[in-house]
Amino acid sequence: MNWNELGLKMGLEIHQQLNTKTKLFCPCRAELVDEKFDVEIKRSLRPTQSELGQIDRAALQESLRKLKFNYEAYDYHTCLVETDDEPPCDINQEALEISMIIATLLNMNIVDEFHTMRKQAIDGSNTGGYQRTGLVATDGYLDTPHGKVTIENLCLEEDAGKIVASEDKGESGEGYTHFRLDRLGIPLLEITTDPSIYHPEHVREVAYAIGQILRSTNVKRGIGTIRQDLNISIAKGARCEIKGVQNLDLMPQIVENEVTRQLNLIDIKEELIKRNAQVLDEIHNLNPIFENSSSKIISQAESVKGIVLKGFDGLIGKEVQPGRRFGTEIASYAKKRGVQGIFHTDELPAYGITSAELKDMKEYLNVDENDAIIIVAHNEEVATSALEEVVRRAKMAFDGVVEETRKSLDDGNTEYMRPLPTSSRMYLETDVSSFKIKEESIKNIKNNLPELPDVKKERIITEYNLSEDLAKQLVRREKATDFEAIVADVEVDPTIVGSILAYDLREIKREGHNIDNITLDKFIAIFKLLADRKVSKDALNKIIIGVANDSKEDIEELAKKLNLMVLDEDSVYNIIKEIVKNNSAMVEERKMGAMGPLMGISMKQLKGKADGKLVNKILKEEIQKLI
Repeated sequence: MNWNELGLKMGLEIHQQLNTKTKLFCPCRAELVDEKFDVEIKRSLRPTQSELGQIDRAALQESLRKLKFNYEAYDYHTCLVETDDEPPCDINQEALEISMIIATLLNMNIVDEFHTMRKQAIDGSNTGGYQRTGLVATDGYLDTPHGKVTIENLCLEEDAGKIVASEDKGESGEGYTHFRLDRLGIPLLEITTDPSIYHPEHVREVAYAIGQILRSTNVKRGIGTIRQDLNISIAKGARCEIKGVQNLDLMPQIVENEVTRQLNLIDIKEELIKRNAQVLDEIHNLNPIFENSSSKIISQAESVKGIVLKGFDGLIGKEVQPGRRFGTEIASYAKKRGVQGIFHTDELPAYGITSAELKDMKEYLNVDENDAIIIVAHNEEVATSALEEVVRRAKMAFDGVVEETRKSLDDGNTEYMRPLPTSSRMYLETDVSSFKIKEESIKNIKNNLPELPDVKKERIITEYNLSEDLAKQLVRREKATDFEAIVADVEVDPTIVGSILAYDLREIKREGHNIDNITLDKFIAIFKLLADRKVSKDALNKIIIGVANDSKEDIEELAKKLNLMVLDEDSVYNIIKEIVKNNSAMVEERKMGAMGPLMGISMKQLKGKADGKLVNKILKEEIQKLI
């Protein structure tokens, strides 16, 4: 595709949890809880007007779903702030300081006063129906290989509650969506670029560069701690926000698929206009047509209803993204009202609906060959509500592309979530006072900025003569700081320290050992045993496993208990001499080719109590003597 001709524009929104001790507006710990909840709170939410008396369209659409929410809280890990039963505390100063550090690294202008706003969200993720957020900095930039990108805003806000289950409404419409409140209120940073990204590869570069800056500061790590949203539009299309883009390598594919979708929707629009198509509002009762239907879905439903789309024949089944059709787009809207899906005439007969039933339905509705019919089977209220959404979405087809918030899928496609929010969702938070940011604080931050990961990698390659891959892994796995502390304190080969921290620890953890129990002081003590030649390099991993299982034991005493203290050179010599003697036939037959097998036998017998280099030296000498 020619991205310039298409007028492709993109922007990024990155949400990153901060690694603070407490939450943003209360003293609860900022961490997830792996325990059974203590309290349940049931609620429904509704939209409110902005300061100008307007209701946000996204909030309005969420309210029409008539969802009910069940919040799971804890006696000791959550408080009344999370349940919206008492006013919030003052802003978390630690979170604000981390935000200012990141803003400075992004070349941004920090505001002189932090004001908290309410951002309306009635999808259940916030108990009060809004998220508290505030502007920290504006007007920054990043230099990338594809050019400079403007960082528009950096906001500090509270993270949302975590959805843990969603019940099917069924015929009664009483299903609840369950949220856990341990995540609600964890400090979350929102970084927004302007739409100055014009190439699919460029967006990946920008996301990587921002990620590098975040990793240099005190932010949380792991799945779910960072979420990336991608805004995409083309000249003839509209801005769509793609939520939850986790895989940076998938970003270019997501962009291409979204552009393809918008181009196909534009083609559908032009074809509809050419056909003089029309969406009829009337919702028809189709129960008489399907009274004796063999379709399992149809026969189990209380009500079968349908609408007529004049001139839409063949377009409902048109592919708009790889493996996804225009009918899928329409169905996504209908699903928001509680149905599992829709039927349409571009795919019928199928799903147990026969050719005879299809013919009867067309005659009953008096449709032409260029018309399409969409069917929904559910209870009376849900079926009607779902088809109202279908009518609304079908009418949008005459606009081509509509502004939407969409969910990122694992295959690079996207799915409708809700309308794009408007400025009407924001209003002032009156329960939190403003906070003045002093110039002295900003200067102090500028004078103590952290080292960026790529810069740190290049420095430790130079200073410690490490390979690029080893340095990269130390930085990536956040072991570089411990590495430098150990090497500064212990006279030991930096490559040995680096390899164990970057590679071996990962394997030891995979085996189920809790290496998180091992403090930096313990690691220093372990490597001092090596420096003092009390243990061999080959014994280090066994000692680390021992410490992981018993972190209170003295390191040297543990090595003795595990029988890992090195033998003196004479003892090693006698053991290897005996091994060569017992395998003299192999040596006579293979000559120096016996080195490999005998080395394995020697190391196995010595069990890490001798350095590999010493064993190799003695073994080589003994084989040469015998030859």
